[in-house]
Amino acid sequence: MLRVLVLAAGLLAGVAATAADAPPTVFLEEHTSAELASAIEAGRTTIIVPIGGTEQNGPHIVLGKHNVRAKALAAKVAAALGNALVAPVVAYVPEGGTDPPTGHMRYPGTITVPPDAYRKVLISAARSFRLHGFRDIVLLGDHGDYQKDNQAVAAALAREWAGTGVRVHAIAEYYRAATEGFAQSLKTRGHTDAEIGLHAGLADTSLALAVDPKLVRVDRLAAAGPVPAPGVTGDPRRASAVLGQAGVDAIVAQSVDAIRAVTARR
Repeated sequence: MLRVLVLAAGLLAGVAATAADAPPTVFLEEHTSAELASAIEAGRTTIIVPIGGTEQNGPHIVLGKHNVRAKALAAKVAAALGNALVAPVVAYVPEGGTDPPTGHMRYPGTITVPPDAYRKVLISAARSFRLHGFRDIVLLGDHGDYQKDNQAVAAALAREWAGTGVRVHAIAEYYRAATEGFAQSLKTRGHTDAEIGLHAGLADTSLALAVDPKLVRVDRLAAAGPVPAPGVTGDPRRASAVLGQAGVDAIVAQSVDAIRAVTARR
């Protein structure tokens, strides 16, 4: 009996040691404050800010598509970079007006904030990251409407922080790869512009399926095409995770290349 207890104690000690030695997660919010300080000191001085949005996506994709996608892809980018962590997702973004409702605000569940409030959130977050020792702050926006705001924030902080060595990078390649680049790839496979669409069509739905199948109500795909359903541009009926994975791989690879290029320039 004593021998069994000794063996059990040894196994438990081994499990505890393995857990203690395990590499930290890339997600900042899953670190303790002390763990984060150690990670930054060890060279993880790039922080990726995944920016999503909460909006309608037709009858077949959930409202949080951009948030889930931005977080998952940012994690892949951070892992590929090797010196980066991922900040909490920014889920409240400009999505149109409320009085009268414009854009996606015409559909239930969409949440919007004014562009100036959105920019202030990014600026305040960036100042927080700088205070704690991050040197490169990377904005990855999964939605099109605020790309110009991301660029404006990066430019404003470039002026404010000139000469400090701390910089904000709005990576346009991420969004271009997810939209223009992925659409072009799908065309080479025989899909048409009308099918690919700009929102909740073949491209958007395939990316969602590749990132997390739970984002898509597959039993509702037929209701979203061939005549686009309200809130949809495109025809998602032939969407698949296989098609989407090619887009995911391109988004990650092109984002990593872009981030390495801008962070190398000091």
